[in-house]
Amino acid sequence: MNALPIDPLLPDVVKALQNTPAVVIEAPPGAGKTTRVPPALLDGGLAKNGEILVLQPRRLAARLAAFRVAEEMSQAPGGTVGYTVRFEDVGSARTRLRFVTEGILTRRLLADPTLTGVSAVLLDEFHERHLATDLALPLLRRLQQTTRPDLKLAVMSATLDAEPVRAYLDDCPSFRSEGRRFDVAIEHLPEPDDRPVAIQVASAVRRTVREIPDGDLLVFLPGAGEIRRTQEALRDQAGLSSFLILPLHGEMSLAEQDRAVRPAQQRKIILATNVAETSVTIDGVVAVVDAGLARVAAHSPWTGLPTLALAKISQASAIQRAGRAGRTRPGRALRLYTRHDFETRRRYELPEIARADLADAVLALHALGVSDLAGFPWFEAPPAAALAAAELLLRRLGAIDRGGALTALGRRMLRFPVHPRLARLVCAGEDGAATDAACTMAALIGERDIRQRGRASFGGSGSGGARGSAVTNDLDGRGVDLLDLAEQFRQARRADFSRDRLRGLELDPRAVDTVERARRQLRGLARPGGPEGENPAAFSDGEKAAAAMEDKLALATLTAFPDRVARRRRPGERTVLLAGGGAADLGFQTSAEWIVAVDAEESATAARAGSRVVVRTGLGIQPDWLLDLAGDSIDESDDLQFDPNTERVMRVRRISYQALAIDETVTPAPPSPETAAVLAAAALAYGPDQLDQPGALARLRARVTFLRGVEPDVDLPALDDAALAEALRSACASATTFADLRALGLAAQIQQSISTAGQRALATMAPESIVLPGGRKVSVTYEPGQPPWIASRLQDFFGMQTGPSVANGRVPLTLHLLAPNQRAVQVTSDLKSFWRQHYPPLRRELGRRYPRHAWPEDGATARPPPPLPPRKR
Repeated sequence: MNALPIDPLLPDVVKALQNTPAVVIEAPPGAGKTTRVPPALLDGGLAKNGEILVLQPRRLAARLAAFRVAEEMSQAPGGTVGYTVRFEDVGSARTRLRFVTEGILTRRLLADPTLTGVSAVLLDEFHERHLATDLALPLLRRLQQTTRPDLKLAVMSATLDAEPVRAYLDDCPSFRSEGRRFDVAIEHLPEPDDRPVAIQVASAVRRTVREIPDGDLLVFLPGAGEIRRTQEALRDQAGLSSFLILPLHGEMSLAEQDRAVRPAQQRKIILATNVAETSVTIDGVVAVVDAGLARVAAHSPWTGLPTLALAKISQASAIQRAGRAGRTRPGRALRLYTRHDFETRRRYELPEIARADLADAVLALHALGVSDLAGFPWFEAPPAAALAAAELLLRRLGAIDRGGALTALGRRMLRFPVHPRLARLVCAGEDGAATDAACTMAALIGERDIRQRGRASFGGSGSGGARGSAVTNDLDGRGVDLLDLAEQFRQARRADFSRDRLRGLELDPRAVDTVERARRQLRGLARPGGPEGENPAAFSDGEKAAAAMEDKLALATLTAFPDRVARRRRPGERTVLLAGGGAADLGFQTSAEWIVAVDAEESATAARAGSRVVVRTGLGIQPDWLLDLAGDSIDESDDLQFDPNTERVMRVRRISYQALAIDETVTPAPPSPETAAVLAAAALAYGPDQLDQPGALARLRARVTFLRGVEPDVDLPALDDAALAEALRSACASATTFADLRALGLAAQIQQSISTAGQRALATMAPESIVLPGGRKVSVTYEPGQPPWIASRLQDFFGMQTGPSVANGRVPLTLHLLAPNQRAVQVTSDLKSFWRQHYPPLRRELGRRYPRHAWPEDGATARPPPPLPPRKR
């Protein structure tokens, strides 16, 4: 074997683990930690009679490492060296060194909390900080401190500072290898390039092969979709006909992956996802082209299911990618982004535990007896809100009780290596004799969209590929009714998954294969039996039977997404109201009124129209199912509500599922103290003045306020806001509508409540109107802070020596003397002075303007004209 930089450290690492529970190893890419440390521990006797598990972040890395180590032992995988990844278990009774993906260790802990038969666990590539690794570290440490003090633990990292990990592991020994790295010339773009990634890469590859006469190229792209497009862009390029253009991502078969990483007779251009960042060295690579993007693990904020989101890589990842060009000789790296872009990127990736949905991890912790999540010894504690959200969801799913204890249903759900929502779906299928259909639905939701035109993810948990949540531009047909999608998958099964026939059905063969493998895995773990068995035509055995099976499948899906129920706002409308509040638009065709909105996302077009989200996938349900399923989510209410349209108090009896009404009966409320209280609250909000003759209440309040001011001893109540509200409540005692209040007349009701003496004083000392000498009746206006006043024609005051007054003559009225055009020509409270000083010149002017009217010389002694007849309305 070729010597590697890690080799001199191996004896000390082995010795340290023989004497202490844990070690930390820090070694850059290419040092050999992945392929040399595990066999060194095996040779050092640390496996004893059991296995050494090596955790890898990706399936491809686990496979490649197992093959490389087995090859260096002159063996084939499955003997001393094996691997276990999703859908594959290559090993035997002789296996002592097993490479596994991170989730496999969690499943093994759940099945056997003491890890019987495991002597040591190595957490490789810890710097990637996947959630499963962050969960595994404290669980293994807890195991060491309780039932397994003999268990050995090694944490290996390429770029992360080892000191925090060493301190967490009780200041365990740490080792650092400088690695073997040749110089790599790094070049950045001088300015941003807005062209599609495939076009940028094609240009960069053409330039690189012209300038480097030998060796292979490694191109980092975000996912399988970009790899396919780049292959097409490179296929017909001049000068590349002698190159092998090979993809490398996690969804490829083992043979396809092996072809990409093995030496070849021709020069290779390897188009890889970020799986090539941390896997074993790919010999022959002398140049790297880095698009600077990756599909990183995230989760749908709607479902909580894992997704792969397109994002810029961190500086640490960019450095690792560039280092791939310097593993065996000096190399070159071309970054398809500017130096400024690189310098402004995050130094390290944000740990998944700080951004991921925690439902799966929290369920595992409860299953392992951890009830105090806040007190659990995390390496880095997750956000408290994320823990609370995970526990709430698990309670809704029935996996844990209110005290946090795992339920029998929760233990059943642990059998399935999927998100708790999907595990709940399968359990519901088992209970409803629809096991195979439920396994199919869980696989369809958890994996890729099988339609060629869909090219979307429902939040699956696999890696690589074109999966991930691509934001829709509009309700563009990419959404789908899940029952229709299940029927398309059954068509694929009836077609025996023939690739040609699948393309004829407009289905993506690779996606269909992924879903079928997931379905078979779930079906193998589910309870046997069930009347539908493995029959792919179960939905087609008669129309009635098919409808019954669809109902079972929809009900099972509802149990997995009880918080994602929606109802059309109005029949036939595309807008739906959500059980948790808010609204969304339907992005698929369905006639159902009630829907389980399985997945939703933001839509730029819909957002401009005022909608928040678009429901991409879902299916119709019956509202009656909610009554049997919902438990605490069902609320029965019998309320009195004021209806502003009818201006009436109504009795509303409602059965609701969270914010959505399942059944509602609305009838007029009978008179009662409760009805009166609701009506009074509505009347106060509406404005009491609006519930009487215009101005009646304001006039009464002004008269009372005036008289209380000039005659404090008079027996009158203070008509402030509090008194008015009390009077209004009293008026509502026998009323149920605003019409009733208007008929009563609030001002009249208040006036009648005043004592007889008070009413008499109000009528005589603050009258609503007075009669002038000529017989004209004039309203008196009372205003806060102003003397009361009247307005009438100047001629109506002829024959009056002094003006009228109120309050037993103590308060003269202010007179607004009007010309025939009803405009004031004088405002005065001293009529005697007016006749003497102002009337003579005003008489001459009015005589010229209104010659048909009489303007006597002495207004104080003149006879007033008769009152004008009332105006016709």
